[in-house]
Amino acid sequence: MPAHKRAKTAQNNSETAIWIESGFAGFTNTINTGLQPGVARSGDGKRCTMSNKKIGERTFAFKNPPSVLGSACVGGKKEGEGPLRGEFDILNDDSFFGKETWEKAESEMQRLVLAEALKKAGLASPDMDFVFAGDLLSQCIGSAFGLRDAGIPFFGVYGACSTMAESLILACMSVDGGFAESAAALTSSHFCGAERQFRFPLEYGGQRAPTAQWTVTGAGAVIVGASDSPPFVTRFTSGMIVDAGIKDASNMGAAMAPAARDTLSAHFRDTGRSPDYYDLIVTGDLGALGSELLRELLDGEARLGENYTDCGLMIYSREGQDVHSGGSGCGCGAAVLSGKILRELREGRLRRVLFAATGAMMSPLSTQQGESIPSICYAVSIENDFGA
Repeated sequence: MPAHKRAKTAQNNSETAIWIESGFAGFTNTINTGLQPGVARSGDGKRCTMSNKKIGERTFAFKNPPSVLGSACVGGKKEGEGPLRGEFDILNDDSFFGKETWEKAESEMQRLVLAEALKKAGLASPDMDFVFAGDLLSQCIGSAFGLRDAGIPFFGVYGACSTMAESLILACMSVDGGFAESAAALTSSHFCGAERQFRFPLEYGGQRAPTAQWTVTGAGAVIVGASDSPPFVTRFTSGMIVDAGIKDASNMGAAMAPAARDTLSAHFRDTGRSPDYYDLIVTGDLGALGSELLRELLDGEARLGENYTDCGLMIYSREGQDVHSGGSGCGCGAAVLSGKILRELREGRLRRVLFAATGAMMSPLSTQQGESIPSICYAVSIENDFGA
């Protein structure tokens, strides 16, 4: 066990002993006071709640904003041909990443991106308390198999393409809540694996609709922990399931834009901030159609200016790479956030960023049964000054 872990364990044991001696009786008394679940009293009888972190209806401010200790991103051949080529830590022209299947390739991306992020943070697996990870494959096998040898307590997360924001929120909650000193958030997607699972086998050679997006072969990882160094994750707005009745699996932007509008509207309403408070507002993967639809849906509530864009429009060249409406997939927002956005925050080129990743909560079976596509969006504030 690393020295700082041993010291923390000793400190926790000491604090526990003090609590047992001085506060246990007071705590025990709360069991019989008839308080509602989630509300307790300390040994001196004061109410202990988390209400001081909640802002408005759905937004929460971290009391001790976690710092981004390190981040990394991995990409495939097409990602290396795009405008963000120089932002990737690892690029591989082999879609199999040296493995036998595309699914195993995705697991390898997760293994690589976690190792690289830890290296950049100056940490190792034993230093980590938790890892929150997910992907698009059935039962999140990309994450489970990719991280089975990591030696870090694992939480599997599924939020479709919103998984990077969701896992980042959970990692930061664990740090801010005192359950972890450091935690990792990561996710991935693979074009070939996603196409096979959600649409058609590549061998089929079907025509892609103009509204279709290209699933990113990539992964991103962010390590958060207690530190005085920016950038800091300061606030988040939780997502709610929004279903606009869209059933076309080739039009994810239209399906997810209403969820993005719902969460962003709640964020601006809860915080009292306007869109121009942020240097950059970026959605995860609405693509060209979805991002324009979002502008229309928010118009009159919170007009998005030139500081708004979408990760699906950043990662590829629509004109030169034949990706139709842009990029998509868990790895899209994850790679752009973990690479370009966090680098520019560290360098001071950006000071305040609102990262709002969207996810289409569908499955192959739900599509086959004619279900519509419910969607969700989580928004995360990342800032260089958490006192703002």
